[in-house]
Formats: sequence, structure tokens, C-alpha cells
Amino acid sequence: MSKGILGRKVGMTQVFHPETGVATPVTVIEAGPCTVLQVKTEERDGYSAVQLGFLNKVRPAKERRSRSSQASRSERGHVADIRSKRSKSLAAAGVEAVPKAGCEPKKFIRELRGDAAGAEVGQEVKVDALQEVGRVDVVGVAKGRGFSGVMRRHNFHGQRASHGVKKCHRHAGGTGMSASPSRLFKGKRMAGQYGAKRITARNLNVVKVDAENNLLLVEGSVPGPTGGYLVIKETNKVG
Repeated sequence: MSKGILGRKVGMTQVFHPETGVATPVTVIEAGPCTVLQVKTEERDGYSAVQLGFLNKVRPAKERRSRSSQASRSERGHVADIRSKRSKSLAAAGVEAVPKAGCEPKKFIRELRGDAAGAEVGQEVKVDALQEVGRVDVVGVAKGRGFSGVMRRHNFHGQRASHGVKKCHRHAGGTGMSASPSRLFKGKRMAGQYGAKRITARNLNVVKVDAENNLLLVEGSVPGPTGGYLVIKETNKVG
């Protein structure tokens, strides 16, 4: 089974090396426990993967504030065997039903592609699965900063604050081209949507695995805000 887990960002702190006393900045990640919801195979699905779910979506009745905290029928049917006309007709036709995890609907669901050998539907994956992993890749969604100008988005220095420059100090300046090619090339750095993109932090060093508290400490920063969901998997980067 490919080594990986789902989690969410708790925040950043630092740890000190017991011998040298050197401080190392780390990100604390609440990793797991996760439930295996599906196992994809080459024969049935055309690729091998393990689908994991993290955190229960359904909240207790006394804590619910809206219907958004409840799970829809399709979400419940994804993890539990719910009888329907379609399932009965498929069973009558001799189609084998896909095994269900038999757990609560999950908030965060992702697939980890790779070898699915040894994975079973309903199996629980905890952070100790990364105990022997030295380095990991962490995937998250960066903070969204909305529509931003070139000074904030691309670190432009802006126009001169001198005589003759009026009300355009933070503008990008000229972006046009000559009569040939008489257009802008793709990728020109301009104002636009900043952040809110999927980012992968590659080859981060695993500092500590706290199996008792389901915590994972990785060196450096990871994308996303505090509380943001993350995918942590063993890196395939060599060297």
C-alpha cells in the first residue's frame, strides 16, 4: 500500500535539537486517523489507488446549526450500504456490489495513486504509517488573496514617485509590443487572481511522528491556512 495520509494544518512552531540546540522551524499537522473508503484496481478501474476519508461530516444533533452539517443520501451511500431500486436491480442482474467502509460520511476525501496491495475497505490508517518515511510531499490549497495588483502579486517596484508620475504609482507600466508580433505573449505578469491554487511542497523532512496524539511534524512551511486540509504522501523525489 502506498504510504500516505490526510490531515489538516494546526500551525507552526519550532523544535530544538537535543545535542546541538539548533532551532528547527516545523509545521504541526493533525494527520489521521483516516478510513479507507475505496480500493481502485487495474482490472476494475483501470488504475491502482486508495481512497481515504478524513474527519466525520455528520455532527451530533445538539451541535448542528444548519443542514450543511448533515450528509446527503449520496454521501451516506458512498460509505454505507443503502438499499435502493438501482442496487436491487443490479443485484438481481448478478452484478457484484462494491464493498462499503461502513463508517460515517467524511468531510475530506482524496485518492492516493500507487500500489494498493494490502489495503482493505474499512481499514483505519494512522500517522504511524509514516514512521519509517524520512521525507514527504505535502499538497494543499494556498491562501486566496483575491484579485491583486502587480506589486503584491509579482513584487513589482511600481512607478517612480517623482514629478510627472500622477495617480499611477502602483501600475504595471507598459505591456504592449511592437507592430510585430503586435500582441501579448501568454504568461505576461499582470494583475489577476492571487492564491487559491493547489500547491505541492516537495521533499520535506519529517522531524517527528507523534502516534499518540495523531500529530506529524515536518520541517518548514506547508501551503494553506491554519485548519486547511492537506494530503501527505511519501515523496518520490530522489536525492
